Amino acid sequence: MLVDLRSDTVTRPTEAMRRAMAAAEVGDDIYREDPTVRRLEERVAEILGKEAALFVPSGTMANQIALQIHCGPGDQVIVGEHAHLVLYESGAMGAAGVQHAIAGRGGFFTPAELELAITSAYWEPRTRLVAIENTHNRAGGRVWSIDDARAVRDAARARSLSTHVDGARVWHAAIACGASEAAIVEGFDTVAACFSKGLGAPVGSAIAGSREAIGEALRIRKRSGGAMRQAGIVAAGALFALDHHRTRLADDHENARSLARGLEAAGAQTIAPETNIVLFTPRAGLTPGVVCERAAQHGVLVSPFGPTQIRAVTHLDVDAAAIARALQVLATI
Repeated sequence: MLVDLRSDTVTRPTEAMRRAMAAAEVGDDIYREDPTVRRLEERVAEILGKEAALFVPSGTMANQIALQIHCGPGDQVIVGEHAHLVLYESGAMGAAGVQHAIAGRGGFFTPAELELAITSAYWEPRTRLVAIENTHNRAGGRVWSIDDARAVRDAARARSLSTHVDGARVWHAAIACGASEAAIVEGFDTVAACFSKGLGAPVGSAIAGSREAIGEALRIRKRSGGAMRQAGIVAAGALFALDHHRTRLADDHENARSLARGLEAAGAQTIAPETNIVLFTPRAGLTPGVVCERAAQHGVLVSPFGPTQIRAVTHLDVDAAAIARALQVLATI
């Protein structure tokens, strides 16, 4: 049994999802004539409580489109520490000419910490955008509380700054908060959401916002090479995931908690998971690289996450039996 816990992006489409994709009605989406893509975009806008949405190939593209909607060359976006926008998008922010400033620590920040990061003098970069990441990957899938997110949103608005949510795993945040996705991102100008992290679709993300913002996003997507033709085949997978795989994310969260408890019992130090990401530090004398290599030899795949930590991510293709198998291997190591 191979247990792949490297990421929730490693899932494969279920048979039912494959059937939905094979049967998808398609058209040329550059002409905006693909009915399945349009249904997906309308559904995403409805779930996120926004006027419109746009289907894009990746989460990186969704985030980078948002940056270009809100910022111009030389402008600044304020993000939390270790933001995906900064660390995991191959320097796309810099390529677009946008700078960043860090607020707070551990991926989260308060209105007061936001205020300290804002620059306004003419010799400084012009702050234009505030972006939060929910859930926060590097923090171990931690969730912004609704009140904290809204406080930062309101502080940004008071300074006439735009706001963006990197909500690649916003579906997980909704489950953890016991609230709707629309409530979590209420009042934010744009939102990026991913279908291939956790939901199990093979490809795709979306950016949602006002009709005006998504109209601009359509132009930027084309310029970025992200416009697709008969994209309904992959959009159907995302639609299926939204309709059938969102509520079951609670199972992934429970599996993550079970994994964390077992790792603690085996001598590892863990950060209590809030969603589906488990960060743990092996006992003294074991490095992340050694643990990952030995685990792989026994069919369990986990990832080094910095010099001391290891990351394990639960997902659609990992059930309770797989968690038990992973724990057996990791405990032995």
